[in-house]
Amino acid sequence: MTHPEAGAASIQGEEPSPTDASDGRAPAVSNPRRALAVVIGVVFIDLVGFGIVIPILPFYVRSLGVSDAFIGLLAASYSLAQFLAAPTLGRLSDRIGRRPVLLASLAAAGVAWVAFGYAGESGARFGTVAALVTLFASRTFAGAMGGNIAAAQAYVADITPRDRRAGALGLVGAAFALGFVFGPAIGGLLAADPVVARADALLPSFVPATPYSLPSFAAAGMSFLAVAVGFLFLEEPKRTRPVSDAAPGSPIPPRRTVVGQFREAISSVALRPLTVAYFVVAVAFAGVQVMFIPFVADSFGYDATAAALLLTYVGVLGVINQGVLVGRLSRVIPSRTLVAGGGVILGGALVAIPLTGVIDRLAGDVTLGGPAWFTLPLVALLVALAGLSLGNALVNVSLATLVSGAASDAEQGAAFGVTQGASSLGRTVGPPVMAVLYTVAVAAPFLLGALLLAPVVAAFARREESSGDRTGPAT
Repeated sequence: MTHPEAGAASIQGEEPSPTDASDGRAPAVSNPRRALAVVIGVVFIDLVGFGIVIPILPFYVRSLGVSDAFIGLLAASYSLAQFLAAPTLGRLSDRIGRRPVLLASLAAAGVAWVAFGYAGESGARFGTVAALVTLFASRTFAGAMGGNIAAAQAYVADITPRDRRAGALGLVGAAFALGFVFGPAIGGLLAADPVVARADALLPSFVPATPYSLPSFAAAGMSFLAVAVGFLFLEEPKRTRPVSDAAPGSPIPPRRTVVGQFREAISSVALRPLTVAYFVVAVAFAGVQVMFIPFVADSFGYDATAAALLLTYVGVLGVINQGVLVGRLSRVIPSRTLVAGGGVILGGALVAIPLTGVIDRLAGDVTLGGPAWFTLPLVALLVALAGLSLGNALVNVSLATLVSGAASDAEQGAAFGVTQGASSLGRTVGPPVMAVLYTVAVAAPFLLGALLLAPVVAAFARREESSGDRTGPAT
């Protein structure tokens, strides 16, 4: 491995990256393919655990007899904690190693989910305030530990040649998508009355068996399983580590506070547009994340089961797009172009989604034949969601690839920590804004999201290509 200055030089095209397979140097781990599979598996297990609790969150809060406003606050607490913690965990992984940060954060998340499951018990013994404090404390702590995605992305960057990082980072995105496909389904199953009754008969009396505790404990179990897998099979990569507080050539110097790291990122020519883009895209996408289920309920009359099927459809498409398609496209198309093109597709999908609710009135008496549920509005919605999934995959994977190319090899974790923190901040700010807009006009959050993407598309469409922009083989 080389000193951090070499990473910056390689961004300018002066020499190949230390992790490139073509440079004749030893790989960062003994078996890169196995290491990539293990870290992706760890991310998948972790995200399944996170997804398990999603279906129960609103009902858990309502079971305490408090306002629905606490649902939004509870959701925001996770993203805010992740925003604050991601840069720190990414920086810490640069200094002490990817493996210890990943394993420790996963174990701590498991403890947080256990506490989350006991919130109902604390409420029964000490009152509603105690239950809310337990919920918020555990959810916030779990969010902070969820900042470990920066360390996972940096690990992938450590063990993958630069010309293949888009595909590898896409696999991390696919693991996310799979986690959100399987996690909510498992959570819904564990919250079912027959499962709760069976668990109540089998578990000891000090373990509460409720529709809210069982998914929480399952999430904890998935986190602990990820720790075990990582402990047995995850190898710490060999890499260059920061050696001073002012490493020359590094976009973000080590040992900064969260505010300082963001200040350095914004002042960096390489990282500034990427950090801003992560934030803007997260805010723009918040309209779909928060208001999609209310939209299909209000406009299509769908219940929770039908909405869940649509989310599964989007999740499956996300796996294909992020795990296969984006990696192949990145070999022939510069990442900056993929960001711009993905932004156009994503913006078009955001505009199309509210139109699907009125397309039957616009199209008149057009019928498609087949079963009664197979309607023109549904087909239009499925097409719009396909565009949404593709655009989101192109933007997020390509942005991650550009982040990797903009940072030296010693600062991968710090760079990913800052940009993931910006994304978490966007997911904290966006949902309450989009929810308020939805009460004013159904189409408002979707149209605002498309409008916010316009400057991102313009910025990346006009950026001059650098050696770090192209993720495929040099031509």
